[in-house]
Amino acid sequence: MAESYVIGVDFGSDSVRVLIVNTETGENVGQGVACYPRWKAGLYQHPEHSIFRQHPLDYLESLEKCITTALAELTEEQKDHVIGIGVDTTGSTPVPVDKNGTPLALLDEFAENENAMFFLWKDHAAAAEADEINKLFRNNSENDYTKYQGDYSAEWYWAKILYAVRHDEAIRQAAYTWEEHCDWMTGILCGETRPEKIYHSACAAGHKALWHSEWNGLPAASVLEQLDPYLVQVRERYGNAPQPSTVKVGTLCPEWAKKLGLKESTVISGSSFDAHAGAVGAGIQKKTFVCTMGTSCVDMFVEKPENLKGKDIQAYCGQAENSILPGYVGVETGQAAFGDIFAWFKRLLEWPLAELAADENSGISDELYKKVEDRILIMLQKKAEELPEEPFPIALDWFNGRRYPNTDDFQRSAISGLSLGMDAPYLYRSLVFGAVCGLYRLIEGFEKQEIDIEKVIAVGGISKKSPYVMQMLSDLSGREIHILDSDQTCAQGAAMYAAVGAGIYETLEVAAEHMAAKCIKICKPDSEKKDWYKKHYQEYLKLAEAVNKLS
Repeated sequence: MAESYVIGVDFGSDSVRVLIVNTETGENVGQGVACYPRWKAGLYQHPEHSIFRQHPLDYLESLEKCITTALAELTEEQKDHVIGIGVDTTGSTPVPVDKNGTPLALLDEFAENENAMFFLWKDHAAAAEADEINKLFRNNSENDYTKYQGDYSAEWYWAKILYAVRHDEAIRQAAYTWEEHCDWMTGILCGETRPEKIYHSACAAGHKALWHSEWNGLPAASVLEQLDPYLVQVRERYGNAPQPSTVKVGTLCPEWAKKLGLKESTVISGSSFDAHAGAVGAGIQKKTFVCTMGTSCVDMFVEKPENLKGKDIQAYCGQAENSILPGYVGVETGQAAFGDIFAWFKRLLEWPLAELAADENSGISDELYKKVEDRILIMLQKKAEELPEEPFPIALDWFNGRRYPNTDDFQRSAISGLSLGMDAPYLYRSLVFGAVCGLYRLIEGFEKQEIDIEKVIAVGGISKKSPYVMQMLSDLSGREIHILDSDQTCAQGAAMYAAVGAGIYETLEVAAEHMAAKCIKICKPDSEKKDWYKKHYQEYLKLAEAVNKLS
């Protein structure tokens, strides 16, 4: 087999990352990172209203910059052997488009209309719409459309569309339909974004738009019409049936071939969501639980459809056909906040210093502020490890709502057991423990349904940067936690899509033998801490139940 390379593109919340990977060895021969300029400037974000939008130009400009940066590390001969590009994005991140599949925000009259932009995954403005959708999707004469995904979320496709057309009549009139970011991106690279022709990711369609073979596609028009007739229009204009990430969607269009300096024969594979790509990059297989730990935590495993029959796991996850590995049901669960919780606590502690640093007359230099900022979490972790066993305040991980179990976007966190004798490390330990408990609660839920989870793999920045968090997870769960060598498993997985789409490997499982990230460390559980943590885990469950009743 001739030496060949593929490009994996990972669109995150703040930036796009690119890896160029040798298909035989899995070696990364080029990489690039580009922040979204408008997002970095704080545009189109209103956290106080749970609104987070992103301009399509951020994606387009950053993609070109990122890939050309990565390609600059290759020789001309290596560039000539780049054979494919695979993409993953955040999701659900849909955008209103015209008949050509052009996002409305790229049209002059909508250039600064936030409702004409991509609705980022963590935009929760549609919480009321999601609640309405849940009631209807469960209680109708057609099907229980929540059967495989559990409670419908404000983060997802139909809720965001319904919110937009209810709040902006101009968008209702101008938007021919809506497209997911992952679908639109493959369309851009292939030069085909028309709704009737565009590729649809099985991952996005199944997990967020509720496409399923049991009801032969999307939810019925008669049901969607009860929410808003506009949703029927979106359904009718959906176009092609969804396909796995491993298909060949097309080849690089002339415009982007010229921009990137690549051949037009470069294959564009199907796409997926970032965490699902991360699971692929981590080498997911049966009985393996992959935790992607970032600002939120997304966890996945795969199972054959026949093995999930009769399993009552609706409250704990979403299931979609072909969403991670073709031929399997991809199971997705997780927490709406994970690393975000620790970042929030850090901001809370540094607030007075940040205010003083912004005051020219305070005497606090930017250099001093940066030094303190960089060390806060390191100091907290060190001191938390030295704390006595008691007291042990308990915190919930619902800072951004509760994703699973039993999705509830309106839920909020709580901390119990505080006293005046506690300082910051006690609170930090409680926040870490709350995040770990939220994750373990999901594993425990699957165990109760006799779903085997033999191996836990952790990927993402937290898995490598915080041994404290990883060890606590190992101790509570009683499992070994496998930590991988890659910081970019999502881009690695996207590159593996490209390798299969380009015909280098027949399946992702075979591709993983050559290209998946490797384990560099295994956290082993401390049996002496197991009972102590399990006792406090029961306190976590009691707090969760109490807060649930209050709300």
